[in-house]
Amino acid sequence: MARQSGIIKLKGTIGDITFYKSKDGYLARQKGGVDKDRFLNDPKFQRTRENAAEFGRAGKASKSLCTAIRPVLNKTQDSRMISRLVKKMMTVIKADAVSDRGQRNVLDGELILLQGFDFNGNASLSATVYAPASFSIDRLDGIMGINIPSFNPSNQIVAPGGTTHFRFISAGVEVDFENETFVLAQSSSPELPYDNSSTALTMLTNDLGLLDSTKPLFLVFGIEFLQQVNGTFYSLNNGAYNALNLVAIDTGV
Repeated sequence: MARQSGIIKLKGTIGDITFYKSKDGYLARQKGGVDKDRFLNDPKFQRTRENAAEFGRAGKASKSLCTAIRPVLNKTQDSRMISRLVKKMMTVIKADAVSDRGQRNVLDGELILLQGFDFNGNASLSATVYAPASFSIDRLDGIMGINIPSFNPSNQIVAPGGTTHFRFISAGVEVDFENETFVLAQSSSPELPYDNSSTALTMLTNDLGLLDSTKPLFLVFGIEFLQQVNGTFYSLNNGAYNALNLVAIDTGV
């Protein structure tokens, strides 16, 4: 891969060179690759096939998780979130100590390694919300909760310029990675003033309506920054400063 220089930027293919635009600018790369039949059958590519199979599972699992929390994810992700999540999901798969190489998967891996993942790499929850919060997952009742004691927003929230209000958001999901299905419950706080007035106790409850689930359970928690104009609340900068974190996981193991 090489970076294009000069005034004229190219897109397309000339001979064996492909020119294209990416998030990193205008690039060029030489055509290459291995014949498909050789890749699938040549013993020399056994390790490559194994790696490709596990990478595919990581991508599929990442998509399932993101689809499950889509309603709260829409305004709280950065442009590289998917690649970061897939990379983290690969560590989950590689922690599978029971399956053969190439057959390792997320369910036999260590899903707990995803805990603490920030969906917006430009606004981590730990550097945005300093108010204390506690998180709980009750598998027997299918309820996931978040409690935030009274705090001073101007002292314990790092907000972007123009913020007049904010709200906490959360979602609890059960994800069936094998069948690519999920059950979602979400909640949010009222719009809270961003000022020196102490808040009341904030409780967010996500009831999945499930009893004693056997699937992995995930709880995400975040904050959305708002500006009030003539009685209407608007999201600041399309959510560029919003934070969302995977704060608790119950793998069911």
